[in-house]
Amino acid sequence: MKTDGKIISSYKFPSPNPNVTLSMVTYYSGGLKVKGLLAKPVEGDGFDGFLYLRGGIKNVGQVRPARIAQFASEGFVVFAPFYRGNRGGEGNEDFAGSDRQDAFAGYELLKACPGVNKVHIFGFSRGGVMALLTAIQYPDAASMVTWGGVSDLALTYMERKDLRRMMKRVIGGTPAKFPGRYRYRTPLYNLEQLESPVLIIHGEKDKNVSIEHSLRLEKRLNELSKPVTSWYFQEYTHYFPPAMNRRVVKDLTKWMKSQAQK
Repeated sequence: MKTDGKIISSYKFPSPNPNVTLSMVTYYSGGLKVKGLLAKPVEGDGFDGFLYLRGGIKNVGQVRPARIAQFASEGFVVFAPFYRGNRGGEGNEDFAGSDRQDAFAGYELLKACPGVNKVHIFGFSRGGVMALLTAIQYPDAASMVTWGGVSDLALTYMERKDLRRMMKRVIGGTPAKFPGRYRYRTPLYNLEQLESPVLIIHGEKDKNVSIEHSLRLEKRLNELSKPVTSWYFQEYTHYFPPAMNRRVVKDLTKWMKSQAQK
């Protein structure tokens, strides 16, 4: 039986951090064999899980081992799906359509990891949509963080002229012609089902994903009386300078751990 989240095979992958082990994993997702990267601290046990949901599509915004190891070094077992169709995985990525199953199966994979306690969800850029969809699917998630995250696919279509051709091809048309397809990929309409505390991180000068995405998300969560915390950075774009990036990583992982203790 092909069970979502079941690891089919894995092999050791070179780690940029001596305190973190990395493994290239093949796992089941919706009957497909999908690839991902699994990171674990070398020392200790009884860690929380951390589902890292990347941005971009295909070769844009790929999972970076150094980034995964960075989060693992803060005391988490981290799993980052590549999404279907990437790095030799089966199927085709479709921008928060059926490929959301790869995130759901990744959550199941972490829950099944020996010694993993609670599972947290993190999404960057397009991964913000994936993180929200996963948190809605799994109300037992300990916390959810979206950093420079998309929350509204129709808004992305309007803002990013350079992505319109890809979005029309992958999603199957424009928001005007196929509003249902964009609504299906927009978690703002289903936040009633979300139970996890949410942390929103966004640079106000972000031109890749405008801060409007986070403002809409925060507004909707507040309307629903859902727990939400927002960290907005006036001086930064989609990408934070290295020193500030490291600081925010430490701060957000500390926030995650505080939520898990509640």
